[in-house]
Amino acid sequence: MPEPVTLDIYEGEQVAILGPNASGKTRLVEILTGKWPLLYGNEVKYDFGDSGQRLVSENIKLMTFRDSYGDQDTTYYLQKRWNQHEIDEDMPMVNGQPLISLSSGELRKYQLRRALASHPRLLIIDNPFIGLDNKARQQLHDTLEQLIRDGGLQVMLIVSREKDIPDFITRVITVKDARTHYDENEIPQLPSSFIPSPSNTFSLTSSSLLQFSKVNIRYGSRTILHDFSWTVQCGEHWAITGDNGSGKSTLLSLICADNPQAYACDIRLFGRRRGSGESIWEIKRHIGYVSPELHRAYQKNVPAIQVVASGFFDSVGLYVRPNETQLARCRSWMKLFGIEDLADRNFMQLSSGEQRLCLLTRAFVKSPDLLILDEPFHGLDDVLRARATRVIETYCSNPAITLLIVSHYTDELPVGITNTLHLTRPSENL
Repeated sequence: MPEPVTLDIYEGEQVAILGPNASGKTRLVEILTGKWPLLYGNEVKYDFGDSGQRLVSENIKLMTFRDSYGDQDTTYYLQKRWNQHEIDEDMPMVNGQPLISLSSGELRKYQLRRALASHPRLLIIDNPFIGLDNKARQQLHDTLEQLIRDGGLQVMLIVSREKDIPDFITRVITVKDARTHYDENEIPQLPSSFIPSPSNTFSLTSSSLLQFSKVNIRYGSRTILHDFSWTVQCGEHWAITGDNGSGKSTLLSLICADNPQAYACDIRLFGRRRGSGESIWEIKRHIGYVSPELHRAYQKNVPAIQVVASGFFDSVGLYVRPNETQLARCRSWMKLFGIEDLADRNFMQLSSGEQRLCLLTRAFVKSPDLLILDEPFHGLDDVLRARATRVIETYCSNPAITLLIVSHYTDELPVGITNTLHLTRPSENL
């Protein structure tokens, strides 16, 4: 039986809630914000002092992972319209720019302003620095520090790693790990059937898996890619870097058949020019993909194993019943990533780190020839991050596999990177 918990948070304290994935950080915050009811005889007491606002929801504001990237389904819907040039006066604007065109750093600051508009006494942010480049992380750090110093704001940050705790934090509350522990030195053994052969449905006329030739992408007056050329050979492992807003996500959307502008550009994938008769599903079945955008869009409260199984069908949600062989394969992949115990738990009840691992596992279940991993380790603690890295490294040790990985942290890139692509933001005058 768990021991009772007594916790006092005092005015003026700047708090970090530190703990590994599945340790109870999210549940603690849900209790503090009144979203998780306590048993009779237990209660959370609040004293908001001279605040004229009485409701807990008025005095405590919570920014979750999904809030940091936009308003869940609404933002995902707007992204689709943005990609298709269906831009009109209904599109939210920030400083003269459509909301959906903002970089991760810009969007994070916008969401912060929204959260602070009601002048809360306490602002809680889940993993505040994930997905931000060095400059944006420093800007967010300085903004929070300034608000604390000048406005009397009190903050609580939820983090999975000690290195993510900023220096203005005055108190660290460590949440114990209730999860099964794994051997950090264990090297996952992948069955040979999990590694694809070099053959593809698309016949390769050369060793080039991907070719961009002078590609130009513009959204309204904003240039994202200008005369961009790039060639990826089969079996290469690319690290894609660049500041927020430099075009990394746009580049990946062109590859994954999620951006209609690809058909107006000279792009070749698996030896064939885009728009030469292949379907979106023919492209996607060779690609394993995970990204913050996919995570934000995945709002299906189904068992985690169904989320993993949807990777066989490249769908958000599961609309085709997987067979027993496919389900067994899902469980085997989940065991490799250390999340086999989550198989029957509902996806929306998992922590953001557990959700990310489910979606990362989803990218592997069909043994793709091309892995596209956009910030794959968001919200993971050090142990699960190291385990996921070893799975990726083991899988990509096969010469048939091509890897494209996006990260703002060079120290979290897997070994075996053969090439680096660094994107810069084109001049607005182009």
